[in-house]
Amino acid sequence: MRILVIEDDPLLCRSLVATLRDENFAVDFAKDGEEGLYKARDDVYDAIILDVMMPVLDGWQVLDRLRPQIGTPVLMLTARDTVSDKILGLNKGADDYLTKPFDSDELIARLNALIRRRSGVVHPIIKIDDLVIDTSLKRVEVNDRVITLTAREYSLVEYLAMNRGTVISRTLLYERLFDETDDTFSNLLDVHVSNIRKKLGPGFITTRRGQGYVIL
Repeated sequence: MRILVIEDDPLLCRSLVATLRDENFAVDFAKDGEEGLYKARDDVYDAIILDVMMPVLDGWQVLDRLRPQIGTPVLMLTARDTVSDKILGLNKGADDYLTKPFDSDELIARLNALIRRRSGVVHPIIKIDDLVIDTSLKRVEVNDRVITLTAREYSLVEYLAMNRGTVISRTLLYERLFDETDDTFSNLLDVHVSNIRKKLGPGFITTRRGQGYVIL
């Protein structure tokens, strides 16, 4: 899953990016509202973390210009902690609102919930035959045995599982699983799919030639 962090505090931004990457997210970031709006309009993100008090464009202005064209879930992350601020953010189109200082585990849980809801997945556990994906723990089990996946392998399995039955193009997978620092012209995706098949079975991910990949 790919996240955009729009935060002007460089120390907090670096900390957020590191925390999210530790949780298997691909992460891009922007240092002000104008840059954040430019990136958000690409509509390649599964969720956006948005500060309010920023230079150039503040968080309220970003929301005003982003909605209703882009439906990416937005989590406001701000020191503005009054009830009226929360109401304003939600009424402008934010999907959730978390005040600073915050707990990292709570932030991750809220992000995961937003992403699940957008995909139509209401429970953190996804079952596919004898395979279980715990999207809260980022863990895959087969017959109660934990399968060791790399962060990128897990992200690919989770994304396809959340969209089970839908063929996902290679382009979309690159957009959702790799951030702007990755080389999207490499054969990384093929390598990850091959490794997953070795660990979860050759038929777990189906290739639709010329279309993409799907979990049936």
